[in-house]
Amino acid sequence: MRYIITGKNLEITQNLQETVEEKLKKLERYLYEDTEVHIKMSVQKGIHRIEATIPIRDTCIRSEQESHDMYTTIDQIAETLERQCRRYKNKKIDRYHDRKGAPDVEAVEEPAVEIDDEIRIEKVKQFAVKPMTPEDACFEMDLTDHSFYVFRNSETNEVNVVYRRKGGTYGLIEPLAD
Repeated sequence: MRYIITGKNLEITQNLQETVEEKLKKLERYLYEDTEVHIKMSVQKGIHRIEATIPIRDTCIRSEQESHDMYTTIDQIAETLERQCRRYKNKKIDRYHDRKGAPDVEAVEEPAVEIDDEIRIEKVKQFAVKPMTPEDACFEMDLTDHSFYVFRNSETNEVNVVYRRKGGTYGLIEPLAD
């Protein structure tokens, strides 16, 4: 694997680079040799942040982590990426077993990995979906301090979702017209 490590407000020392490569070495069992791992490390106001992106043929594995210590953040990002790569690999293997036709050489050559983290819904919330404008929904979302808010759009009478984007802007999710 090739590591492309960049820093913002931070000098990437040899020790830091070696630590990242050592921690991410576990990913080699899930990815190809020529896979590029893009790591962006930054420090702002004492917060150490790492953004990792791994472009793969049909998808992109991405994670962001931050903490008050860069080495803790490296551990967190390595753990998250390993879990995501394991899920990706398992999904790929499951797709191979479900599919009929020519065998996928990549899936046959790699050993199966046990699935140890299943998706579980631990809490279910029910609430009335109020009719309101998207601007009112953004205001309600800010009051509740959530990152998204479900509402019925009073203009279209459709269920929509507003969400908070990076940089303090908002996004709106609308259903597609039939």
